[in-house]
Amino acid sequence: MNFNLNKDVNKTVHFIGIGGISMSGLAEILLEYGYKVSGSDMKESSLTKKLEAKGASIFPYHSGENVKDADIVVYTAAISNDNPELLEAKNLNKQIMDRAEFLGDIMKGHKYNIAISGTHGKTTTTSMTSHIFMEANTDPTILIGGELDLINGNVRAGKSQYFISEACEYKESFLKFFPYIAVVLNIDADHLDYYKDINHIKSSFSKFVSLVPKDGYVVGNAEDFRVQEIMDNAPCNIVSYGFHKGNFTAQNISFDEKGCASFSVIKNGTLVTNIKLNVPGRHNILNALSSIACADILNVNYSNIKKGIEAFKGTHKRFELKGVKNGVTVIDDYAHHPTEIRATLSTAKNYPHRRIVCVFQPHTYSRTLSLLNDFSEAFFDADELILADIYAAREKDTKVVSSNMLGDIIRDKGINCKNFHSFDGITNYLEENLSSGDLLLTVGAGDIVKVGENFLK
Repeated sequence: MNFNLNKDVNKTVHFIGIGGISMSGLAEILLEYGYKVSGSDMKESSLTKKLEAKGASIFPYHSGENVKDADIVVYTAAISNDNPELLEAKNLNKQIMDRAEFLGDIMKGHKYNIAISGTHGKTTTTSMTSHIFMEANTDPTILIGGELDLINGNVRAGKSQYFISEACEYKESFLKFFPYIAVVLNIDADHLDYYKDINHIKSSFSKFVSLVPKDGYVVGNAEDFRVQEIMDNAPCNIVSYGFHKGNFTAQNISFDEKGCASFSVIKNGTLVTNIKLNVPGRHNILNALSSIACADILNVNYSNIKKGIEAFKGTHKRFELKGVKNGVTVIDDYAHHPTEIRATLSTAKNYPHRRIVCVFQPHTYSRTLSLLNDFSEAFFDADELILADIYAAREKDTKVVSSNMLGDIIRDKGINCKNFHSFDGITNYLEENLSSGDLLLTVGAGDIVKVGENFLK
């Protein structure tokens, strides 16, 4: 049974795990359309408080009673099969949908769905694209896996045919979407708790681009060989980009004192505009080119493209400046994959600093174990590395891998690395050892941001 955003407005929708970044966004879209919304989450957050203020009923616990008045129950991949609300919804023969399926049905109501996929860079690219389409007054619906100041959060409910969303590959959830433009930023090994190997991952992305209609588009990185192979077999229009290869390329690249790039955008050999980014890092040139390609496909003029991208100053947790204390600059970044960590540290090298001190919290045991050697090679640009314990997220500790094990491998490579087993211990060490001019990076997808915030206090 499908969900129709415009026709099902009299139905009550319940979200199991409503506090998640994507689930809360879907709930907010429904509230903007006038739906009755309820949801449960064990943790109160700024997202759940925002939903309550907009009229949602939030339960701080899971119970079968919570779903009795719901017509539709939506759950995430993180919800276990024995969740009492899921079990009761089945018992009462409620309409049950997983998050990706529900999002896909919302997409169906829009003609121009821009679904942005890739192992790295989805949130930043979705945010850049959102800035462009907002500047062009297209009234888009937007769903981002992070918080963007432009829309005061992670979601915007528009009333036009434009829908801009991240498309996450975890458990192949993006195969339930309906993209008109499918963006593939890169394909790398990750989520190996679900995928068998890199070929399985590549196969999933290939299925994703096959969802694009013949008159639609795949926008892909021509300098990522896996992405290029997928584009070669895509049954629709292809627009490629890269530093030197593709329909859209960058020339005359330079960086300012904060590591933000300026460059000329070349389309099929012709200069179309000049861009000055206000986010640091060479990798953001590629993110910008993919956003520019999407806007060009949908005939956004280059004045709006330029203004939109140049107004983008980053999303929260993506090289986010948290503050300065006693001359020490504190920056937080979501990087949790070796490729992302290398990009973050490369960006930091171009940022004013005396030393780069990186505090890293590995995210999930499965990722740490499957990419152990890659992680050990990711920190050469840090002057000092401090490792926190692994953030379990949805997993249980099987004692097969630990942060100490990772630390030992990193120390064997000659990197100055220390292990700590409490945030208080890390903060005390930083208080005693950081000096004016140092750049402190808190890195990871868990709660390591607290270390930087505690240091600033």
